[in-house]
Amino acid sequence: MKKPIVVSGIKPTGILHIGNYLGMLKNAVALQESNKYECFYFVADYHALTQRYDPKEKAKEIFDIAVDILAAGIDPKKSTIFLQSHIPEHANLAWIFNTITSMGMLERMVEYKEKLSEGHVPNVGLFDYPVLMAADILIYKGEYVPIGDDQRQHLELARDIVRTFNGRFGKTFKEPQGIYTKAVRIMSLDKPEKKMSKSLPNGCLYLTDSPEVIRKKVKAAVTDSFSEVGYDPEKRPAIANLLTIYSSFSGELIEKIVSRYKGKRYVEFKSDLAEVVVSALEPFQKKQKEFMKNKKYVMSVLEEGEKKARPIAERVLAEAKKRVGLI
Repeated sequence: MKKPIVVSGIKPTGILHIGNYLGMLKNAVALQESNKYECFYFVADYHALTQRYDPKEKAKEIFDIAVDILAAGIDPKKSTIFLQSHIPEHANLAWIFNTITSMGMLERMVEYKEKLSEGHVPNVGLFDYPVLMAADILIYKGEYVPIGDDQRQHLELARDIVRTFNGRFGKTFKEPQGIYTKAVRIMSLDKPEKKMSKSLPNGCLYLTDSPEVIRKKVKAAVTDSFSEVGYDPEKRPAIANLLTIYSSFSGELIEKIVSRYKGKRYVEFKSDLAEVVVSALEPFQKKQKEFMKNKKYVMSVLEEGEKKARPIAERVLAEAKKRVGLI
C-alpha cells in the first residue's frame, strides 16, 4: 500500500538554533522513523530570497542547511532531500495558483504583517510566499504537512487554493492535512518574552556553538528574583524557558526537574542545564563536522533527491497545466 506523502521545507537564512533543532528537525526525523510516510524534505532556498541577504553568503547558507538536515538524522535512504530551486515546477505551479488566489487572502496573512513590523522589505515575494508554499506541498500531491501553530493560516490558504482549483478545473488535488507538531516554544535567553531568534544573538543557542560558548550563554541567561527554581510561564517566564530547554533535551518531565532543584541555587541549575545541552548536541555536532568536510557526498544526496522528486513534480505540473487549458 502506498504511503501518504509528507512535505516540509526549511529556509536557509543563517545558522540554525536549538529552537529549529527541537522543532522542525527532530519532528522531521520522527516522521521519517515512524515508517508511516513517504517524506520529502527540501531546502527552501527560493523562500530565503524574500529578505535582504549577501549573495556571497547564500550558497554557504544553503549548503549548511543541507548539512544540518543530514546531521539531525534525516536519512537519504529513507527520505527524499533536495533543493527547492533545482525543481522549477514549484515556481511554475505557484504561478498557476497565483491566478486563482485573491489579494485579500494574502493580505490577511498574520506572518506577513509581523515580518513588516520586524523591518523586512515589503517585496512581492514576501507577500506571495504562502502561495509558493502551497505549491511546494501540492507539486508532490502532499497529503500531510508538519507545522506549528504559527503556520496554521498558511496551511488553510493551501486548502483554500485546492478547493478553488478543484471547483474551477476539476478534482486534481487533495486538501493537505496538518501534522501539528509537539515542538516546544523556545524563548530568548536574555529576553524571555521574545522567541529565540537569530536577530537576538546573545540570547540564542546556535547549533554550531562550542561547549564553551553554550556554557557562557546559559550562565548569562536571565532568571528572576525568586529564591528557587519553579515553573510558571506567566509569572516566571525566564526560568520557565530554561526548564523547558532542560526538559526538551533531557527527556525529563519539568515537574521532576523542579523537584530535584528544590532549595538549590540558580547557578547550580544553570550549570547542569548547560551540560545537558552540550551532551545532547554532541552527536549532532560531530556529524555536522563530518558532513562539512564531505561536500561531495552532501551534494550527491541533493542530486539524488532531485532525481527522485523531479519526475513526480513534472507529472503533477503537466496534469495541472492540462486542467487549466495550457498546451
